Amino acid sequence: MMAWLLTLAMLVALCVDRCWGEPPARFHPVVAMGSFLGLFSKRLLTLAPRAAFSAGALIWCVGALNVGVLAAMLETSLIYAFKPWQSWPGLLGAGLLLGLLLKPMLAWRMLSAEVGAVEAALADSLPAGRARLSRLVSRDTANLSAAEVREAAIETLAENLNDSVVAPLFWFMLAGLPGAAIYRFANTADAMWGYRGEWEWAGKWAARADDLLSWLPARITGLLMLGFKLKLLPALWQQARRTPSPNSGWPMAAMALRLNLRLAKPGVYILNDSGAEVAPADIARAQGLALKAMLACALVLAVGAAALRGGL
Repeated sequence: MMAWLLTLAMLVALCVDRCWGEPPARFHPVVAMGSFLGLFSKRLLTLAPRAAFSAGALIWCVGALNVGVLAAMLETSLIYAFKPWQSWPGLLGAGLLLGLLLKPMLAWRMLSAEVGAVEAALADSLPAGRARLSRLVSRDTANLSAAEVREAAIETLAENLNDSVVAPLFWFMLAGLPGAAIYRFANTADAMWGYRGEWEWAGKWAARADDLLSWLPARITGLLMLGFKLKLLPALWQQARRTPSPNSGWPMAAMALRLNLRLAKPGVYILNDSGAEVAPADIARAQGLALKAMLACALVLAVGAAALRGGL
């Protein structure tokens, strides 16, 4: 019955996300995670390297522990209250509420909408497209061409398909709500602290933790994005290693290969350099491919939940 519960919760979370999107910021647990991390950001940057690394690691561990314990308490209380192993009504009630708790850990609708908004802004002007893209990426967008703006938007869609949907569902399958919540905490910490330069030491633990937790989900995302195009597997293996990140190259390279597009970050990497230049219609194509990959991942993870817990 636990496999049914997890599968139902994933379905509820995805449906709620599709219909209503994100909860208000004041109620959003990921926003609260960011606020917690933000309490320490300025102080961390004033510390010497060794102290900054130790403090960053300690704060990360305390935050992850608190997030995991709270999520475990909520999940355990819910399951105990509904006793889903005793009746189908209890299972449905627990699955609905667990799905509502899982939903804030996922952000497909917002991700797709923000990427689509880049193309809409480009239809007005190149500066508008650059400005819209700057909300999604950390790179300098001031001198990007229209094609480069579209490339960056598609790369962001591919990378965050893993970070915002597949990886939380993967850890939910393995460890329930605590797994999804801890992953989102780790990903939020990486997004805030996981940079080189002034964050080199204070954010190193956060960056490495996110790399570790995203390692397998990123490869699942990339493989499922290829679909049945198995002849592209050798190219995916080769192209995915071109990015500095050990994980982001997998979904981005799979997107480039499947759509036969050239995707690049100027001065950093080029994926599928023999592919076509990104055109205005390609963001919509990328959104469609990402949606199919997300649904395939959800199906695979539901089967995985059944296998781990004795079948549906």
